[in-house]
Formats: sequence, C-alpha cells, structure tokens
Amino acid sequence: MNEKLLKPYNPNETEERIYKLWEESGFFNPDKLPSRHTTPFTIIMPPPNANGRLHAGHAVFITIEDLLIRYKRMRGFKTLWLPGADHAGFETQVVYEKKLEKEGRSRFGMDPKLLREEILAFTLAHKSSMENQLRQLGASCDWSREKFTLDSDIVRTVYDTFKKLYDDKLAYRGNRIVNWCTKHQTSLSDIETERVEQAGTLYYITYGPFTVATVRPETIFGDVAIAVNPNDARYTKYIGQTVTAKNPIGELSLPVIGDESVLMDFGTGALKITPAHDPNDFAIAERHNLPAVSVIDQFGKLNEKTGKYGGMKVLEAREAVAKDLEKMRLLVKTENYAHAVITCYKCNKTLEPRIMPQWFVKMRPLADRAIEKIAKDEIRFVPEHYKKICLAWLENIIDWNISRQIAWGIPIPAKLCEKCGAGIPDIDNAISVCPVCGGSVVADADTFDTWFSSGQWPFATLGYPDGADYRAYYPTDVMETAGEIIFFWVARMIMLGLYRTEKLPFHTVYLHGIITAKDGGKMSKSKGNVLDPIEISGKYGTDAFRMGLVIGNTPGTSSALYEEKIKGYKHFANKIWNASRFVIENTENIDTNKKTDLTKKDEEIINECASLIADITKDIDEYRLHLAAEKLYHYFWHTFADKIIEEAKAILKGPDDEAKKSCRYMLRYILTNSLKALHPFMPFITEEIWQLLPDTKGLLIVEEWPKK
Repeated sequence: MNEKLLKPYNPNETEERIYKLWEESGFFNPDKLPSRHTTPFTIIMPPPNANGRLHAGHAVFITIEDLLIRYKRMRGFKTLWLPGADHAGFETQVVYEKKLEKEGRSRFGMDPKLLREEILAFTLAHKSSMENQLRQLGASCDWSREKFTLDSDIVRTVYDTFKKLYDDKLAYRGNRIVNWCTKHQTSLSDIETERVEQAGTLYYITYGPFTVATVRPETIFGDVAIAVNPNDARYTKYIGQTVTAKNPIGELSLPVIGDESVLMDFGTGALKITPAHDPNDFAIAERHNLPAVSVIDQFGKLNEKTGKYGGMKVLEAREAVAKDLEKMRLLVKTENYAHAVITCYKCNKTLEPRIMPQWFVKMRPLADRAIEKIAKDEIRFVPEHYKKICLAWLENIIDWNISRQIAWGIPIPAKLCEKCGAGIPDIDNAISVCPVCGGSVVADADTFDTWFSSGQWPFATLGYPDGADYRAYYPTDVMETAGEIIFFWVARMIMLGLYRTEKLPFHTVYLHGIITAKDGGKMSKSKGNVLDPIEISGKYGTDAFRMGLVIGNTPGTSSALYEEKIKGYKHFANKIWNASRFVIENTENIDTNKKTDLTKKDEEIINECASLIADITKDIDEYRLHLAAEKLYHYFWHTFADKIIEEAKAILKGPDDEAKKSCRYMLRYILTNSLKALHPFMPFITEEIWQLLPDTKGLLIVEEWPKK
C-alpha cells in the first residue's frame, strides 16, 4: 500500500500539487479534453473585482460553478469555464480613494491620467493575487482564455455597442435629473442607490393661498409651480392661475397646475414643485413644460440664488430656512415624518438629485424584448420566483444613466459640442467639429458605468461577432451569480445580449443567496465574524470549506457559514481518507474490471449505491446541489463507512473465500463510484485518493461519471 495512505490526510501538502497536476494536464481547456467530450457546456465566470481579496460571496460562486463544470466534464461535455476579472470602475476607485486618504492624498486635484495609472497598477497587482486565490479554491477554469474588462478587444466591443445604440436612437445625451453623490462627485444609476428609512420632519408652509407640506424647505428658492390633483375639489378653482408665494428672500410668481400624480391625502394635497432637486417634481415639470431652477451645487451646498443661505450645507440651510419661515409666520406647523431617503450604496450619504448632461440608454425597447423571452420561459430561473422579480423590474424600467464622473473605467468615446451641447460617439477620434452646429468639440471626460461593459460580458469574452469561441460556445449554458445583482447585471446581460447577438446569452440563471454569519447577521469586520476563504481553506482544507458552502445553501436564500460547520466537513474528509485506506488495503490484488459472482447482499448494496448516484445525478441536473451534497455526505459516512465497512470487516476475516471475493469487489465498486460522485464537491481529496488506487489510470477530473 502506498505510504501516503499510512499518514493522516493533510490538505496543505496535497492541494497545490494536485492543482498543478490538473493545470499541466490541459484538461481545463475544452480543446484538450479527450475525444469523448463533444457537446459544449459553457459558463462565463462573473468576473471578481480586481481590487482586493476574495470574500465568502466569491467562494460560493466559485464552488458552485466549479462543481457544475467538473460534473459536466465527467459527463462527457466539452466544458468551457471562462475566467475573468473586473476593473469595477466606481467600486475600485472608492477602494483606492481610501488608500489615498491614508496617505494624506486626494483624487481631487490629481491629474486624471496619473490617477488612472496608479489605479491600474493597484488593480493588476490585486488581479494577480485574486487569480491565485481562485486556484486555491479549486477553480478548474481555462486560464488560457482569461479576460479582463479592460482588455482592448472587450473595450472595442463595448464601444461598438455604444455606437450602435446611438445610431439606433437608443443612446442619447440629455440634461436630466440624476442621483448625485456629493462625497464621490459622480452620478449613480437608480440601482446603485439604497432606500433608507429615516425619521424626518414634515414642514407645513403658507404658500400664497395654499398650505404646502414639504420635507425640504431649503429648496423653496427653486420652486417653479404649485401642483394639485385635478380631481381635488378643494383646489380645482386655482388650476391655471398664477399665485404669489413669499419666501425668506423675496417672493415667487408660481403657476398652479393639475397633475394626477399628486396624492390628495399627502400633507395638504398641494405640493411645491422643485424640478431641479426632486425626481418626481422633474417628471411633473417635463409633463407641463416647466423650467428647472438649481439652487444646490455639486458639493451639497446652497448656491448664489439663495441669498444669505448661499454656502450653507443642505441640513444647515434646512434648519435656518425653517426658523426664518417661522419668524415670518409662514411656518404653520411641523410633524414627525418617516420617509425613504435615497443614499449612495458605497458611502451611505444622502444623494442629492441634480439636473446635468449625461449619457442615457432608452431601456424600454430593450426591456420589452427581454420580457418577451422571459415570459415564454426561454430562460430558466433557479429559484423560480426570480422570474417574477426580474419581470417586475423590467416592466417598470427607466432610462439608464451610463455616465460616471470618475477617472477609473472605460472612457466614453464621444465628443461634446461646447456650443450646442450635443454629444456624438467618436470611437476612432475622427471628429474635430460638431456635426450638428459646426461648433468646437472636446473629448468627453466621463467613463462608462461598470455595468454597461459587464452587461456585455458573455458575448464580448467569446469574441463576438467573428470569433471561433463565439461560434462554438455562445449562447452559454448557465449564468450563476448572486441574487442581489439580478438588476445590476443579469437583466442587463439579457437585454444587451439580445440587442447585439439576437440571442439570449444563457438559458439558465442560477442565483445563490447571501452568506451570513452564524447568527444569520451580516458578516462584518467590526463584528469579527468575517471568514476569509483562503485562511479558512488553509486551516481545514478547501474540500471541507466547499462542502460547508454547498450543504444547506438553498438557491436564492441566505446561508450561514461558520468555522464549526467547516470543521465538521474536515472530519468528513478524514473519514473519506480513512475509509479509502481500509478499502485499498483490503482490495489491492483484485481485478476491478472483472466482475465477480456477488452475494445477494453485496449485489443489493451495489444497487443501493447505484440508485443513490442516479438520485444525486438528477439533483445536480435540476440544480439541487445542496441536496446532492448532503445525500453523498450521509451515504459515505453513515452507510458506507459506519455500516458497510464495519460489516465487511467480519467477512474479510472469515473463512468464506467466495464471500470475501464478493465483498472486496463490492467495497472497491462503492469506493470508486463514491470518489467519482464526490469529485465535483470535494475535488482535491478525491483526486488524491484516485491516484493512489492501484489500478486506475489517468486523472479523476476526466473520468466518466458513474452510470447505474
């Protein structure tokens, strides 16, 4: 018996060596798989952000996708798992800004080119480290095809999509209201915000013949109208009139308009309309052709149009204006008021709506095509309820702001006219004068929203439109990612994939839930409950960590991960090792290719094992990965190791040679097939034991999946 089996299993001595064995075999590359691998099966890896270490969320998708790829590879599919890394525009710049702050520097005032160069070096260093971490977690992806979201061919595809959208009148530059982060000095799309319930104050203000209710008295200087519901009998006589409303620095002449969006039961049913600082007011103003007057600047301070309040921050001005309204006897009353405030998802600061020129994509036509496909079940969602969630968002979609005022990212290839304000795509830098008015032009300094480029990831990575991989592997098979980014990413990939390729980018969407701490709460460094995937794998072995991630992890639901759980699967790995040692020790001289006459009991045991594997095969095919893993765990430990092997010990010591022969064949059959079935879940230990079996040839990674 091999001396390795005489020692306890040590993952730290095994995993790097085994991974190197796989990588050198070439079997991660579908072009180098044995001839029986014919039908393509493709997963495009959600590219991890190349700005830090992998976290538990990354480990989940790596484990699930690797599990599916290893399973399909054993089933004879020509598997391609294409790895990648994301420059992660805004998120990476935020991370780098924190680094600058620690160094006593700020991106503001830095030369944008220098800032980009610094962030690029930072990103590439983390990218290399991240790739090594993927290897440590067992990712059997094709490194020869790895892509980065800033690769020149990816950027060119993104540019071509932008130009096509513009030519098809689906991309436009417009002066519209956007979510503005005063800390990071950039606009954000609607899904990069969080709605946070906050306790506030509702101010009732005498406003001409009305009393209006508002949570933002500081914006009173930018009011352009008073709106009421046309069905509100209290106010119909005023509609169409112009009224005079006083404020602390003068008075405004405001038209009274009727709009059915006004809620008659909110406040007094009369609203002051400030289009420049409220998205609902902006929509009302658009419907009634009203102007917009900006009174808050990009830094969240009141501007010169607000008189003595100019220079005050919003909250300071709110308090000051309210006090002055009270002195003028215009403040009728105040009420405590809980309402949702839109905040930046990175810094949690309240966002300030601003009207500014940005690039937008008209989403309605793109969404309608996606809705049609999803409604026909041409895409399968796992779990199924995400279909309704995705459809609901698509049905209520709004135009997408794809401009970001940051240095790090894919630059928007466009020229802006200084005279008429037009924006014109200029991919090849060929435009020198505005084609609209003949005025001078300047390069657009903004970058694309990261999700605009990553939304094209499946077809861009495969070399659309003429690449051999695109022809062979697109559409892909499964998109596995976190349920929380179904709007950020999944829906956008569906829409942009249909738009560019006329095909859905994948036929199955598998959405895993959030990994939580033991108590179900969020993992947090401040709470000390964060599990580092690399550290925990180093302590207990990658196989144990992977089992801890899969078992109990129902698609789409949160799953608790904690050290004791992973430690339990370390014991399971030891059980596999010890049981394998016993079987190998007692079956070294048998010919496993020659089926022996079996006792009735051994035949029943083999049939039970075969039925189990057929059962878990169905589970994996139906994406019940957590159930498949749990069944394998219980079978190997409680049935094979605790029962079958224990009962076999007496037979192997007994006098009946035929029974011994049957028992040995049965033990080797179950071990061999259990190793195959366990391999997608626990690849390292199963491959190590496979190499120690006396009569196996080649690598378990390409061994045929067991059949009943």
